[in-house]
Amino acid sequence: MGSDQSTCTVCEREFSVQFRYQVREESGRFVYFCSQVCQQRGLRRPVCTVCGTGFELEFPYQCQVGDGEPTYFCTTSCREAARAGVFRIGKAGGRAAEGPRRIAVFNHKGGTGKTTTAVNLAAGLADKGMNVLLVDADGQGNVGASLGIQGEKTLYHVLVQGLRAEDCAVPVRNNLDVLTSNELLAAAELYLAERPNRDRIMRERLGDRASGYDVIVLDCAPALSLMNQNALVYADSVLIPVSCDYLSLIGVRQVLRTLKSVRTLLKHEVKLLGVLPTFFDVRNNIAREALGALTDHFGDRCLPPIRVNTRLREAPSARKTIFEYAPTSHGALDYSALVDRIVRLRGDVAPLVDEALVG
Repeated sequence: MGSDQSTCTVCEREFSVQFRYQVREESGRFVYFCSQVCQQRGLRRPVCTVCGTGFELEFPYQCQVGDGEPTYFCTTSCREAARAGVFRIGKAGGRAAEGPRRIAVFNHKGGTGKTTTAVNLAAGLADKGMNVLLVDADGQGNVGASLGIQGEKTLYHVLVQGLRAEDCAVPVRNNLDVLTSNELLAAAELYLAERPNRDRIMRERLGDRASGYDVIVLDCAPALSLMNQNALVYADSVLIPVSCDYLSLIGVRQVLRTLKSVRTLLKHEVKLLGVLPTFFDVRNNIAREALGALTDHFGDRCLPPIRVNTRLREAPSARKTIFEYAPTSHGALDYSALVDRIVRLRGDVAPLVDEALVG
């Protein structure tokens, strides 16, 4: 056997790694899949409820069935930890008892850095050890283009055909899967328009089909569409990227009015995670004034700004995240700070809106 040979974790066949999906890290060790069939079998292995490790069932104690869903333990230590109420949420494959955190990256206005923010936020959270699903809810498919992937199955197949998100998502990095979109998403929107509870189809489809993740990040299109309404009803919090220009505060008011409608008309209590100033140039008076206005209105919910950075514009052409393309750049440092802040805001999310600002 040559030195480039690997052994499939599922079927134990020897093969040469040629594609990214064929190798995956789980709890500090690498697992290998000789084919997509074995990959899917491997991804459906039980996941330890305590530490999030995927494993093969061998002993009766490893699965316990009570009144709710089965719980799984890879070792006796994890079983004892569960009895003591200790859960190490955040490992690859783990999920919080209350389900995955769902963050929509949304703004009506185009050109505010939504896709850049969604991609790098998801990648940064995955680097923190969380199992992340990045959902492209924009039919332009910019998430897939930014990472150099094209899923065989897309968000369309989840919404219209009811396929599992895990079966359609493409593993692209350690702990990071992407559910891509393309022009078929327009057909999915027509499907939604004809359905009862048309604003809640995404929540119905993804709610019980994406339970293996700690965080789900949704990249929304720059529009007030039925697809975005579905994304906002599915999300538990919203991150609003705002470019630092003259019209920034006006755009935020429009977004907040939309979120207020989601709360009052669609009866979904979505929260404001934060407002993210983007394209900030300290040399520019308008940028400084925009940042000051956002800080005055939102206080600590105005997140640290993302500075203008050439590397951020170049990274998608290299099919990389900013952390891979230029890890020491201002862009990487700023998005790293954003990820740290989002992690700290886990249990401290602001009320939806300031009524004076919305009015």
